[in-house]
Amino acid sequence: MQEYTAKIRDTARRLFAEDRVDVVVGFKRGTVPMMCQPVLITGSEEVDTLHWDSFCSVNLANYLPKRQDRLAIVAKGCDARNIVVHLLENQIRRDQIFVIGVPCTGMVDRRKVTKGMSDADILEVTENGSKITAKGRGVEESFSKAEVLQDNCAICIHRNPVIFDELVGEPVVEQAGIDRYADVRDVEAMGVDDRSQHFQDLVASCIRCYACRDVCPLCYCPTCFVDESKPQWLGKSIDPKDTLTFHLLRAFHCAGRWEKDVLDLYGHEAGMTLESRPPLDVYQPDDPEEFIE
Repeated sequence: MQEYTAKIRDTARRLFAEDRVDVVVGFKRGTVPMMCQPVLITGSEEVDTLHWDSFCSVNLANYLPKRQDRLAIVAKGCDARNIVVHLLENQIRRDQIFVIGVPCTGMVDRRKVTKGMSDADILEVTENGSKITAKGRGVEESFSKAEVLQDNCAICIHRNPVIFDELVGEPVVEQAGIDRYADVRDVEAMGVDDRSQHFQDLVASCIRCYACRDVCPLCYCPTCFVDESKPQWLGKSIDPKDTLTFHLLRAFHCAGRWEKDVLDLYGHEAGMTLESRPPLDVYQPDDPEEFIE
């Protein structure tokens, strides 16, 4: 995917030259291997900062809500679906944004590469097609990209952007025959007590830093409920009850995006089209009711 870099830069340079955008939201190289960081550039002199490889995993849709300027944004499949949700939920206008679509073959999980290097300090990582090579002091390992993909990328079936103004490459072949819900079914098969314990175990290490909220492209309330003081929804300590309350309330705030449930009940996948409203926005006489108690 590194070949996309030149095309992204060319597109950004042209958009600035034609005075079509004020800002381009993309990625630049990080200061350490396997880390690319979001960047907002405001002029053609910064275009060569833009970069793309298999470590551009952050969802750039985070930078769109409530902006008033004209933007171009680099968007892989998951970013594009979030952009659709932002448009549907009036977080940004379609005429404000130019979507530079990136067909994606998945992002690499740097933790898997590090583990494959026996936790050695990694000084350089190179990418050549489907091969990832990591080098450290006196050690070098090569990996197929498939074996070090992020877990969510390994089961992704929407690698091509669903919305774009210009693609930087030919669409990639979508994955088929993927079992996307094996882990969900495992939880569904648990009894009530085991499921409760599983959830408590998941959040046991939480220190309430709110990084999950801050990085989430679908958390954009002007004031989060955890910051409310009148009324105060939960305490500020790391008391287990407050921690569980935070995660449960945040989960319900994202209820319309629970993919398996919403797909099963309403045949809807979030962010796939601008032509229909999300299922929790509308009522149909044949909506399922069996889950209502």
